[in-house]
Amino acid sequence: NFLKVHLCSYTRVIPSLPFSESSVFLPGVSASGMGLRLSQKFVFLLFLSGLVTLCFGALFFLPDSVRLKRIFLSKNENPAVTVGSDNELSKKVPGDPEHLRAGLKGGEGANVKLKVSRKPSVTHGARTVERSVGSRAQDERSPARAQEPAARDERVTSAAHNGERASAYSYEAFKKCLLKPALGKNKGTPSDSETLQRREKVKEMMKFAWDNYKRYAWGQNELRPLTRNGHIGNMFGGLRGASIVDSLDTLYIMGLMEEYEEAKEWVQNNLNLISNGEASLFEVNIRYVGGLLSAYYLTGAEIFKQKVVELGEKLLPAFNTPTGIPRGVINLGSGTSWSWGWASAGSSILAEFGTLHLEFLHLSQLSGNPLFTEKVMNIRKLLNKIEKPHGLYPNFLSPVSGNWVQHHVSIGGLGDSFYEYLIKSYLMSDKTDQEAKKMYYSAMEAIETNLVQKSPGGLTYVAEWRGGILDHKMGHLACFSGGMIGIGADDGPTEQRQHYLDLAAEITHTCHESYSPTKLGPEAFRFDAGAEATATRLSDRYYILRPEVIESYMYMWRLTHDPKYREWGWEAVEALEKHCRVDAGFSGIRDVYASTVSHDNMQQSFFLSETLKYLYLLFSDDDLLPLEDWVFNTEAHPLPVIRKTCLQEHGAKHDHGQTDLE
Repeated sequence: NFLKVHLCSYTRVIPSLPFSESSVFLPGVSASGMGLRLSQKFVFLLFLSGLVTLCFGALFFLPDSVRLKRIFLSKNENPAVTVGSDNELSKKVPGDPEHLRAGLKGGEGANVKLKVSRKPSVTHGARTVERSVGSRAQDERSPARAQEPAARDERVTSAAHNGERASAYSYEAFKKCLLKPALGKNKGTPSDSETLQRREKVKEMMKFAWDNYKRYAWGQNELRPLTRNGHIGNMFGGLRGASIVDSLDTLYIMGLMEEYEEAKEWVQNNLNLISNGEASLFEVNIRYVGGLLSAYYLTGAEIFKQKVVELGEKLLPAFNTPTGIPRGVINLGSGTSWSWGWASAGSSILAEFGTLHLEFLHLSQLSGNPLFTEKVMNIRKLLNKIEKPHGLYPNFLSPVSGNWVQHHVSIGGLGDSFYEYLIKSYLMSDKTDQEAKKMYYSAMEAIETNLVQKSPGGLTYVAEWRGGILDHKMGHLACFSGGMIGIGADDGPTEQRQHYLDLAAEITHTCHESYSPTKLGPEAFRFDAGAEATATRLSDRYYILRPEVIESYMYMWRLTHDPKYREWGWEAVEALEKHCRVDAGFSGIRDVYASTVSHDNMQQSFFLSETLKYLYLLFSDDDLLPLEDWVFNTEAHPLPVIRKTCLQEHGAKHDHGQTDLE
């Protein structure tokens, strides 16, 4: 009876074992049809319970992208602490099946496969674009949310504490440290009538694009000009007004003051940073943080500083990973972060975590909080420590192990703006950041050795590298590199300076050649199978109002004053007017080779922030946002050179913030 009582208690715990009253409990006799003695059953039960416990516990150590972990672990377990006030933000990856932008740059909407910088809002079948991580394949994302607990030290960035420290920043001292007036002696007005007329045309295009956005999509993220309505998307985690924030500095620089005041009023009254959506860390940083920073530095309006510091704090929990490498997606409300579902093995993207440095240094500068600088300097420290294959930086890095996940290298989508921010970090430091300088020129040497190629037709291009095998294609996003190499030429080794300027000119020429008979360029073009800077795939033929080629024209004009760059820029203006201007704004097109234009119904916010701004600067005198004082982030938002000694002498920093950027 004693045995039967205790055995029955086990059958209640594990009913799958068929014990019953009819079982015979005699020594040497089987206790059930399983043929096991009672002592054996005890051992078996102990083993089984231990195995179950071990397997369940192992779930806690699985990679964040493993779906089983999401099934068994609560989404809200160990939520990262949100630094600062409420949440906000969203992401750059379009959940809208109609669109997909990362690397790091892209617009909201375009069925893209993956990219890093930004991705379009274009409807191109199952297209695969490579740059805007945020806009890429959000639809195929497996939200493997990694929720490391937020570090206690970040609680120090309370709104009250930061407000007190930020108030100590002296805008007047900052202005004294500029070498030249930001808007030049005469707002950059060119002396010759033809150039002035062309500049006025660009200004009219901006006003036309803005007026239609205001009329049909005010407060939403982007305008759909064909259907005359707004587009929100899910790239910014619930934030609104992307086109407004992206346009602030463009409107101000162009002297469209009525429109600028409208935008400023909207930011003050309607930019709500309390959000609970999924945001692209990269896209929110370059568009919202960059846009608000530049608006503050150009105008001194305190509302922009207040908003940008509050927003910057909401991005900090993305860095709560074992390595400090941030994940690509963050919920600004809960602070939870995770990697893109399409990113290999839950990895972070080079062009995303590598495109934070400029903005975060300025966040420390304005807020007095060194944490922003510490976060991005930790990224650099890790990158310096790990081995680079052939000196190259692959596009995928694990935020858990700190190791490269794939050996895919590109200066286009997924990689681009990382290299851009190396040289610009050096320039923005008033040429004191020797570590950034060393990293940039070492990377350039590796890129020249392994990626730079010459086509049979004599065109210089930068191929992609996939585990040692070259892919002879170049993306529109990679065409920024002409300008990047150009602005870095003067600070390279003396014997290499002219070489770098020549290389910049050659790459810019190649990108100009990629612009089709419509004078607009495809998303990607190839140099194999007889192709010379031509899109050979239907999925690569679209143009979404991208700025990268025009960006290089602007830099090369500033550096050389070769008139061909202004002529090429004017060709682009005429093409935009002819093929992209519609009754209610500007729209990308689906095929740059087609005789009959098909529009994608999206006026990207970066068209207002970058494409039109770079064209306006191209037709302006060089003293409008002089390069000695200003560095443009990857969304073309101008950020001032940080002259720490000068700022300290003029009292721009208070005691608590003096070590921000040390």
